[in-house]
Amino acid sequence: MSEQKKGHSRRDFLLRTITLAPAMAVGSTAMGVLVAPAAAASDAAAPAQPARDYQPGWFTAEEFAFITAAVARLIPSDERGPGALEAGVPEFIDRQMNTPYATGSNWYMQGPFHPDMPKELGYQLPLVPQQIYRLGIADANAWSQKQHGKVFASLSGEQQDALLSAFETGKAEFAQLPAKTFFSYLLQNTREGFFCDPIHGGNQGMVGWKLIGFPGARADFMDWVERGERYPFPSVDIRGARA
Repeated sequence: MSEQKKGHSRRDFLLRTITLAPAMAVGSTAMGVLVAPAAAASDAAAPAQPARDYQPGWFTAEEFAFITAAVARLIPSDERGPGALEAGVPEFIDRQMNTPYATGSNWYMQGPFHPDMPKELGYQLPLVPQQIYRLGIADANAWSQKQHGKVFASLSGEQQDALLSAFETGKAEFAQLPAKTFFSYLLQNTREGFFCDPIHGGNQGMVGWKLIGFPGARADFMDWVERGERYPFPSVDIRGARA
């Protein structure tokens, strides 16, 4: 969000910072080298498409309304193609809430906890992602009500952008966890949902991969790694579907 103040769009910021995300999303250490830089992003925008109908299985209706509104501001659709909503990012995040990641099943969650320690020392809160989202959305809507008299999803786009910036910088005062912590999870999961393999619910139509020219889960494309050229073939997902 802060990048917008410097005259760059959120999408440009996303493209500059996401280079290795698709490689991690499909589980290969070699795929990231084929991702085209932002300047070489696709000239032809992917056609606009709505995400498939989806009813949340973990979030409440009010929580899901917040997620839907927030991700639409973090990765908006524009002249280059679809954004987070069209890619199904809300579905991806909801589905992630029913995974071991969201319950912290493989995290070390014993004390002591020192939230004020430098972030370089690692995560220091006694909260797992499910709790971060449930408490964070409640605090975000409470802050929105305090500032504007409405919950986040009912605000204008400009108001939502301003609140997201306040969350990112920590200027918003949350009651149950740091606003910056909540924002960091929301932003990271939004990026993951936009660039993941479609099997996980996001990146529907492989719109994220099309945007950056990422080949996806193709079996062999090493001949193109050092050419410095845009990969000419369509993306392929884990199931074998082509973009």
